[in-house]
Amino acid sequence: MTEALTAEEQSKDRYFQSLARIAEEMIDEHGKDFAAGALVLAARWVAENRIGQDTAKAH
Repeated sequence: MTEALTAEEQSKDRYFQSLARIAEEMIDEHGKDFAAGALVLAARWVAENRIGQDTAKAH
């Protein structure tokens, strides 16, 4: 029995698909180490609430 995804689940799925495409592009252009590092750094910025801040002020 398959249940339809909620609107929130569909939205999250679209973001995961976008992240996968971005990761694939980074791997193609710069390799797995770069892609993994960039995604970890982005996760750190999210955790530290630094997304959207002026990076010049953050240093």
